[in-house]
Amino acid sequence: MSEVKHEAEQAGGKEKHPSIFEPFGLILNIVTAILGAIVGIQIVTTLGVTPNTAIIGALVAMLIARIPIAVFKKYKSVHRQNMVQTSISSATFGAANSLFIPIGIPFVMGETKLIVPMLIGAALAMFVDAALLYKLFDSKLFPASGTWAPGVATAESIIAGDKGGKRAGLLGVGTVLGLIGSYFHISMSAFGVAFIGNIWALSMFGIGLLIRQYSIPWFNINVEALYIAHGVMIGAGIVALVQAAILIFKRPKKSEREADDSKYTRTEGEARRSLGLGFVAYLIIALIIAIIGGLMTKMSLGMLIGFLFFAAFAAFVHEIIVGIAAMHSGWFPAFAVAFITLLFGMLIGFPPVALALLAGFSAATGPAFADMGYDLKTGYILRGNGEDPEFEKRGRKQQYMTGMIAFGVAVIVVALTYNSYFSQKLVPPIDTVYVSTIQAGTSGDVAMKLLLWAIPGAILQLIGGAKRQIGVMFATGLLIATPNACWAVLAGLLIRIVVLKVKGKEAETPMSILAAGFIAGDALYSFFNSIFKIRK
Repeated sequence: MSEVKHEAEQAGGKEKHPSIFEPFGLILNIVTAILGAIVGIQIVTTLGVTPNTAIIGALVAMLIARIPIAVFKKYKSVHRQNMVQTSISSATFGAANSLFIPIGIPFVMGETKLIVPMLIGAALAMFVDAALLYKLFDSKLFPASGTWAPGVATAESIIAGDKGGKRAGLLGVGTVLGLIGSYFHISMSAFGVAFIGNIWALSMFGIGLLIRQYSIPWFNINVEALYIAHGVMIGAGIVALVQAAILIFKRPKKSEREADDSKYTRTEGEARRSLGLGFVAYLIIALIIAIIGGLMTKMSLGMLIGFLFFAAFAAFVHEIIVGIAAMHSGWFPAFAVAFITLLFGMLIGFPPVALALLAGFSAATGPAFADMGYDLKTGYILRGNGEDPEFEKRGRKQQYMTGMIAFGVAVIVVALTYNSYFSQKLVPPIDTVYVSTIQAGTSGDVAMKLLLWAIPGAILQLIGGAKRQIGVMFATGLLIATPNACWAVLAGLLIRIVVLKVKGKEAETPMSILAAGFIAGDALYSFFNSIFKIRK
């Protein structure tokens, strides 16, 4: 690999990737995972957001590599640095999004006996979530060549630390600009994504953000209160799911199949089996939650069977939609899509206890899926963008095992600390939204609004097709309320188009490195600003 430094070790002519089970490496990754889980829980309960700690993990690994002791010098390897950032990132998102948000729902409802069943179900869903992404990464549905913007930013940071030179300079400039822009409340991650993502998808994302921000002052229309955003996502999501099914289950010609098998490291057959097994796994988890959550005594047999299949299907759809949004934009509307699941469950008529478990189960899927995608994209770039498929697969497997260990650490940290947080009434703010929605109930009017706005969402997604995902990305923009992110995305796209027109394709690489710096600067500012607010 020409771009970054590989391990010098060789095994039978094949490059050897570092193992997560090296004694010192395993201990270091467990320690960083513990720190990541604690930071994730603390910030999600106090501020309601989850910081991107992947860049922090990469910086920690780079600093460790500069300690003049033999065991630390091994961390000059970009692949070991990659495993450290995978560990801390997985633990942060796993503990905060996949575990703490789900268990906070029954606590806020006053159903404390459901906390442990919810934790067990959410933990199982999180592991299945990550395993599915691992099995689908670099398939036709979720190609490694996809944007996965936070993964690109982390990889470029590690490469810059390893190589220095012009690349490091560009990344440094981008990071400084990212920090300055974030200080002035400009969404620099959105600005950076515009330089590297699909232009069609991001244009619709930016327009969605624009409408969400200005729908009330410009048109006196509240897209959230009228369920416009939710309806559009339902329509776009259903079509996206059909498109994904066609992409995976359609039988291509032999020549097309051979071309795809050489292009991707996951074949269509593997993707099909993974999706089928994933659905069965979610069905089993839904049954486990229903049994230990006591739903057997609260619902008729018919409603219980309906609940199981709806919960499994909702979790499955949730992670596909969240994964598509994360791959194309670097943002994933996990809270909002879980809220849509909850609305559907309420319209069906499930009892409140079942709705609490349904919302938690749905919320547990998606974040680990998206985060694992970011981390595997980082590794993919560091391993040479797939130029050695066997080395790529070996490295990806090590990352996967690293992530699973970190998720296990997250489960232990959450199990040991949730009582302390709940005793102080510290819960993720989104949980109060879920619970207040359950308690308020819903009506046929809501169903009509969802159905009405699902139609334009479905049409948009059909027009854009599976590759552009303009319907899902427009809905993602409508669901996200980050101030002025719309201007950051649209300005970034305009600059990108003008620069490419003037400079040509040779401008793509420096623009990508600058973009990675913008995203890295935004992540660093967000992380340290969150820590500062907590201390305050």
